[in-house]
Amino acid sequence: MAFAESAGDEPGPPAEPASESGRGSLAPLLAVCAGYFMVILDVTIINVAVPVVGRELSASLTDIQWITDGYTMVFAGFLMTGGALGDRLGNRRVFCWGVVVFTVSSAVCASAPSAPFLVTARLVEGLGAALIVPGSLALLQQAYPAPAARSWAFGLWGSMAGIAASAGPLLGGLLVDTAGWRWVFLINLPVGVACLVLTLHDVTPSPRRAARALDWPAQCAVVAAVALLTGALNEAGRRGWSDPAVVAGMGLAALAAATFAVRERLARSPALPLSLLRSRAMSGAAAIGLLFNFGFYGMVFTASLEFQHQRGFSALATGAALFPAVAMTMFASVLSGRLTRRTGDRPLVASGMLLAALGLAGWAAAGADPVYWLLVAPMMAAGFGTSFALTGSTATVMGAAPPAYSGAASALFNTTRQIGSATGVALGGSLLATGADYNAGLRISMAIGALAYLTAAVLAWLCVPEKAEEA
Repeated sequence: MAFAESAGDEPGPPAEPASESGRGSLAPLLAVCAGYFMVILDVTIINVAVPVVGRELSASLTDIQWITDGYTMVFAGFLMTGGALGDRLGNRRVFCWGVVVFTVSSAVCASAPSAPFLVTARLVEGLGAALIVPGSLALLQQAYPAPAARSWAFGLWGSMAGIAASAGPLLGGLLVDTAGWRWVFLINLPVGVACLVLTLHDVTPSPRRAARALDWPAQCAVVAAVALLTGALNEAGRRGWSDPAVVAGMGLAALAAATFAVRERLARSPALPLSLLRSRAMSGAAAIGLLFNFGFYGMVFTASLEFQHQRGFSALATGAALFPAVAMTMFASVLSGRLTRRTGDRPLVASGMLLAALGLAGWAAAGADPVYWLLVAPMMAAGFGTSFALTGSTATVMGAAPPAYSGAASALFNTTRQIGSATGVALGGSLLATGADYNAGLRISMAIGALAYLTAAVLAWLCVPEKAEEA
């Protein structure tokens, strides 16, 4: 399916300029955020559904991990490809392709007769997400070029993630308990259609850079590294950490990552120029994104299993139990978007990560089988801190990238974030399966998440500039 850009390789008419207050036309923001909402909703809505899916499709714990992580694995692995395609073919065109792939594959997920079929459809859905997300940030960068306008747009983009994350568990629980788990995928169909219509009508066509090489060896190395790492962590729960296949998978993942670095150093037209990675702001913010997604999504996945398997909550009750964590993400994104103009990005990112670290450390220290009310404050702290840091880290990455590489920079940031999500879910599930008991595995998972957040706080203070950089 072709989505025409403007004539030739030039962009269409310029987007409506932002005012001095930083706010321009809302139309491009609404169109882009509709697609991003759909992608993030699919991450959180599935968490309360997978236990029911597992029972109805006779899926093992490893199958459940793959239903959740297969999507995230492909999403993370192909983000660099999605960013490179957007820079080469036009971000709006590739964004629209992604919306179509995502929407159609969601319909296929809803019709899945077995766990392997659902896992396969989720892999295709992850490919659609990988085409959507890099373009979303690049299109906002294009529509809101002024720093104040861009911070405002990124703040609302982050709050859209918060809204989707907040709605996911409750909406998923409601759908599972009333209409059935298949509706957690069917809900994507009207959102996808609305996103496509809004994007084609309201988003300015993007420039195409046909001379940009896609560097397929580098793209393949990224996909291999993410797939091998996620697969090894998932299988560790079933095979054990010392199993030769698990050890070999981790070793090959490291080899693939090294191959990517060597290829980018030698390539004439690299997918991600090493000069960008040498930017302390760029590489530091990307690492922070990995760490905070690792902590947050690992917490949501393991907590969902804890509430349903150990405490006997229904899917809807599990969504309500998780609501304190995910609801804070919406509020924190809006607040950080407003504060960043006064304080700069560094203090917001660092303080958010410290607060989230305290939250997960509090859960780990709560003891075996604590009453639910003791867990509310830790969940709220983790949700608020994660989202509070998102706006500043996003602005840091995009501000450090030249416009010609906005898609690649967005892809780098979101690749590291989704690698964090995939490894957080995989490691959390494996710890639950291999721990001395379920509660011990849960507390170890929370302690590791707290350590990840604390590391991100240190990186934020060292790498995130006080004010947004301009490439």
